Amino acid sequence: MNTRPEIAFFVFIGIVILIGAFWAIVTEKRLKRFFLGKKAKDLEDTIMILENDIADLKKAKENTQKDVSIINTKLKKSIRGLETVRFNPFSDQGSNQSFAIGMLNEEGDGVVFSSLYSRERMSIFAKPIKNNKSEYELSAEEKEVLRKAEVKPQ
Repeated sequence: MNTRPEIAFFVFIGIVILIGAFWAIVTEKRLKRFFLGKKAKDLEDTIMILENDIADLKKAKENTQKDVSIINTKLKKSIRGLETVRFNPFSDQGSNQSFAIGMLNEEGDGVVFSSLYSRERMSIFAKPIKNNKSEYELSAEEKEVLRKAEVKPQ
């Protein structure tokens, strides 16, 4: 009766050794396929090239992020809202030859141009705008064009 447990133990050990040997052979084949035609120096060079490429990509990413930041800063200062309103300031004469043009950036800074047309003359006005307001009195048409030109937050 003592021999059966010993036989089972040796069979178990034999199976474990066979599985280990099979695993070692499969791993060896994979490694041979991986290193096929390559020398250690070639692999080292490849790894160095990849490392340099990664460093270059990191630098390019940082430069791109800086550029995007600069572009966003400039974009906030650029004209983003532009509207035109035509109107007739004199009900007894002419047509909608007068106009108001509003130009604003994201911060609500810009200018309103307005033109009043009559048969005798044409007058043009420019009023600076800060934070969607002007220190000069605005006509109803100029207020309307500013309201329409206001840049909505996204």
